[in-house]
Amino acid sequence: MSEIGDGPAVPWQELALTELRQQRDALAGEISTLEQRRDQLQQEIDRHFVGQADGLSRRVRGFQDYLVGALQELARSAEQLPLVPEAVTLQPSPLDQAAAPPPAAAEAAPPVGAGGPFAADADLIRSRLRRWREAPDFYAEPWQLRRSLDGDTEALLQDWFLGQGGRGAQPSGGSRGRNVLAAAAAISLLGDLYGDRFQTLVLASEPERLGEWRRGLQDSLGLSREDFGPGSGVVLFEQPGPLVERADRLEERGDLPFIVVDARERSVAIPILQFPLWLVFAADPRELLDEEDLL
Repeated sequence: MSEIGDGPAVPWQELALTELRQQRDALAGEISTLEQRRDQLQQEIDRHFVGQADGLSRRVRGFQDYLVGALQELARSAEQLPLVPEAVTLQPSPLDQAAAPPPAAAEAAPPVGAGGPFAADADLIRSRLRRWREAPDFYAEPWQLRRSLDGDTEALLQDWFLGQGGRGAQPSGGSRGRNVLAAAAAISLLGDLYGDRFQTLVLASEPERLGEWRRGLQDSLGLSREDFGPGSGVVLFEQPGPLVERADRLEERGDLPFIVVDARERSVAIPILQFPLWLVFAADPRELLDEEDLL
């Protein structure tokens, strides 16, 4: 028994130690792998947080820039608004000044209702309107009216040119098509009077209505898509603010803005009334209700 107890270690003990060492080494490797994964996750978290913070910072700066721009635009619009209503009605237009008589003859000058700035062209205006009603030219050159007018539209335009001096509201013809035709005749006549010195600005607050205006003017005046845009003869607007800015730029360079307001617009922005040429179509309640039903 003593020989057995004092003898060398039995093989199973060495095997147990070897297995323990292997398990220890395996655990050490797993711990090292987990530590590397922890460090990698920490780096990813840091990068993700920095990226989110940077994106949030960019969005905040973008909103700040937008807010500053919007406030500046609001301030410019407020500066353009006439604070005294009388200033709008009493401000003379360039056409009024051009047609004004000398001071010595001011007392004998006819009122605006007698023709105003278009008094000298009254015969031409009546002649063109009569021709479009009696013998329209369906193959006329572009920018010349290619459709016929009825008696009501002829009377409307004659009153707008010679009675209102090119600045006033007229009753709607009952449909957008009839109003587009009246505006097209006015554009054609203004082209005869002023050539390329004016640009037509149409205001209608929905894309569908602007689409009807574009198609109607194309058909009535023989225009193409290239005739609609900032550098062409007709510009379409959904909001009055950009329209007023465009009209201001036209006047600054010596051109005339001709502003047309769709009958569906419930109100007219005051700055529009300061310009020398504007035609507002006023719809009756029945027309407004009929169009709402269609929409």
